[in-house]
Amino acid sequence: MSIFCFCNRKGKTPRRLPPKKASNSQKDPVGVYCRVRPLGAEDEECCIEVISNTTIQLHAPDGLKANRNGEFKETQYSFKKVFGIKTTQGELFEDVAKPLVEDIIHCKNGLLFTYGVTGSGKTHTMTGSPGQGGLLPRSLDMIFNSIGPYQAKRYVFKPDDKNGMEVQNQVDALLDRQKRDSQTTVPKTPTTRRIDPEFADMISPEEACKADGVDEDSSYSVFVSYIEIYNNYIYDLLEETPIDPIKPKPPQSKILREDQNHNMYVAGCTEVEVKSTEEAFEVFWRGQKKRRIANTQLNRESSRSHSVFIIKLAQAPLDADGDNVLQDKNQVNVSQLCLVDLAGSERTSRTRAEGSRLREAGNINQSLMTLRTCIEVLRENQMCGTNKMVPYRDSKVTHLFKNYFDGEGKVRMVVCVNPKADDYEETLLVMRFAEMTQEVEVARPVDRPICGFAAGRRQRNQAFKEELTRRLEERGGPLDGESPTVLNQLLQSFPPLPPCEISGPNDDVTLPRLIEALEKRHKIRQMMIEEYNKTANMLKSVLQEQDSNLLSKENFIQEQRGKLGEKDKMLQNQKNEIDRLEKKSKMLEYKIDILQKTTNIYEEDKRSLQHELESREQRLQREMSEKRRMEARMQGIVTDSKLKWEKECERRVNAKQLEMQNKLWVKDEKLKQLKAIVTEGKTENRQPQRPSREKDKVPAKRSASPSPVPTGPPVRPLHRRSHSAGGERWVDHKPNTNVDLDTVLQPNLPNAIKVNAPSEKALSKCDKYVLTHQEVASDGEIQTKLIKGEVFKTRGGGQAVQFTDIETLKQENPVAASRKRRSSETGPDGEPKEGDWTDVETRCSVAVEMRAGSNLGPGYQHHGYPKRRKP
Repeated sequence: MSIFCFCNRKGKTPRRLPPKKASNSQKDPVGVYCRVRPLGAEDEECCIEVISNTTIQLHAPDGLKANRNGEFKETQYSFKKVFGIKTTQGELFEDVAKPLVEDIIHCKNGLLFTYGVTGSGKTHTMTGSPGQGGLLPRSLDMIFNSIGPYQAKRYVFKPDDKNGMEVQNQVDALLDRQKRDSQTTVPKTPTTRRIDPEFADMISPEEACKADGVDEDSSYSVFVSYIEIYNNYIYDLLEETPIDPIKPKPPQSKILREDQNHNMYVAGCTEVEVKSTEEAFEVFWRGQKKRRIANTQLNRESSRSHSVFIIKLAQAPLDADGDNVLQDKNQVNVSQLCLVDLAGSERTSRTRAEGSRLREAGNINQSLMTLRTCIEVLRENQMCGTNKMVPYRDSKVTHLFKNYFDGEGKVRMVVCVNPKADDYEETLLVMRFAEMTQEVEVARPVDRPICGFAAGRRQRNQAFKEELTRRLEERGGPLDGESPTVLNQLLQSFPPLPPCEISGPNDDVTLPRLIEALEKRHKIRQMMIEEYNKTANMLKSVLQEQDSNLLSKENFIQEQRGKLGEKDKMLQNQKNEIDRLEKKSKMLEYKIDILQKTTNIYEEDKRSLQHELESREQRLQREMSEKRRMEARMQGIVTDSKLKWEKECERRVNAKQLEMQNKLWVKDEKLKQLKAIVTEGKTENRQPQRPSREKDKVPAKRSASPSPVPTGPPVRPLHRRSHSAGGERWVDHKPNTNVDLDTVLQPNLPNAIKVNAPSEKALSKCDKYVLTHQEVASDGEIQTKLIKGEVFKTRGGGQAVQFTDIETLKQENPVAASRKRRSSETGPDGEPKEGDWTDVETRCSVAVEMRAGSNLGPGYQHHGYPKRRKP
């Protein structure tokens, strides 16, 4: 890749008025152009279409789906101008580089670089080929066509190695020219030597052009330099170093420095003064050859590096006589134009590089990524009003050209694209970078007049020389080295001299008469000198007044030009806005058409769905009517079945009740008989006690409340007066499921809080608790149990209940109680069989008292007293 620069570095530019700095409002966007190269083969797939002279459209190639729906995604990108495959090099130069060349001649800087993937035509756009010269040779040709008659002699301008220029006097310049001419290796005149066929006929005479408004009262010189940036190192391609073909040495890298005006430059870079297009292009081609040789020896690719060709245009005003350059370094002005051919921007995976080549590609991509980052930060600072630091120093390319983005000149970019489908993804990234770049604005460079001398000095000096030459030719030659016309006029204005011959030593007339004539001539001469000085002063004042008037008019013209430029920019902005609105209108029309088609599709879908909905509603109504009929039918069946089963259940319940009553009657009869037997046995078989026989002891008759077991702890009697009759406060817990019984005896707790469910609030107010529980007894009657307990506080601050007693209320059928029991059967020895009356004996021999800690439930504890059997 190559980078070419036309440089115009400024020393301190003198002006009668201090230069006005460009305001923030005077900014121009970066001009981004697009050039599409032709396809390599006609049968290749194309992914780029030129829509208009400012818009292109990218199509995804076959096999590459750009979105989830599997549809081809088409994207459009706009540029300042798009150049198709039929665009010539001359047309491209007219729109892109010619305005920058005009700016360099008028003391303004510029930067132009090409960007794209490898093989997209960047080098062809910049350099060209024989018969099709690129931007570089055409820019050189336009510069020399414009300043050709006003070029200074060689070595009048000399670089000072600090990015500035100084003016040498005529003697030093002549010595340097003689030294150059004495070197046999350097040709004396580039126009007389044989032109290299590789760059011959780059530009045809018909395509030659030159700039307008060139300052004729200034003298110009062009200096060129050529550098390469490879792996973030800078190399001088014009440096005279011996090349060893056997053991090549790597070139010495250069460093970047900042001059007194805060502009970046390559320190120690070779700058060659050239006087013609051919000589300048020959210097460039010499650097190209050296670059090719270095790439071959070091085994590297030229497309993986940036190269820079620099052309500086130095200009200084002529002196008051219009003959020589003004010997003042502060009057020298240097402008520059940079043409940059960047390396290919493809991904490292696509290059298929390995090892050092892979690292090389990574460094190139890193420099391009830094360029993108700088553009992104500049865009964000300008659009969002932020003040983020732009990372220019992260790469040599951005660091070298940071002054252009800070307002030192115009910036333009040519995006070169290859329409083949293989480069689609890389081209897409290039388009996005270009779209972002043209949103960045760069401060407009200010006009920099050279000095305040009167205009037309070169023409007056030339006219005077021509007139003097003509008059000398008319007189046949000069007299004593003086102009004969001026000398004769002066001699005729003086009085004639008297005869100067002395007749003898006593001649006192001739000398006094001669002295008197000479004194008259001296007086006339003094009068002429005074008149001349007076006239010169008057003329000087008139000239100064004319100069001031001319300068004020020039300033007024500059102001009007600035206003005109602002108006032109406003018109251009309005035109761009109109184009944007037209493009937006077309896009909206296209979207409206798409939406209309989508609406028609949705309407059709809506009609079909409505028809389907109506059919489903009709079917649903039919199903609902069928369901209602089935429900009515099933309701009838259920009702019939319910009546049938109710009757069957009632029949079975009655039968079961009758069976249970019979069983209860049988049991009651057995109990009565057993009671009668036991009662008769006690009265008839009572005998005196025999203390010696422990087994004959009969337990004493138990009271209603049985005594505790002899071996157990004493137990409170069961049938005692209820504590409910006392003055304690009770919580009366009666569940909602209890049935009201019309018994004579009812639980009565006068000082009680009646609740359906126990609560902590109720328990905290009482010290007794009673639960009314109802259940069905074995005889089928409902019995009511009053489960009583004591309320006490816990350590956690809550309430707890400890059950202590149970009272039972039960109803019995009097008919069943009056029936007689059957006597039990006895065994062979007269003892009753245990299996026949065990259940009855258990009932009669076990007394139950409910106390806390029982295993049968809260408050239960059993104590069994076995009855003595009948002997």
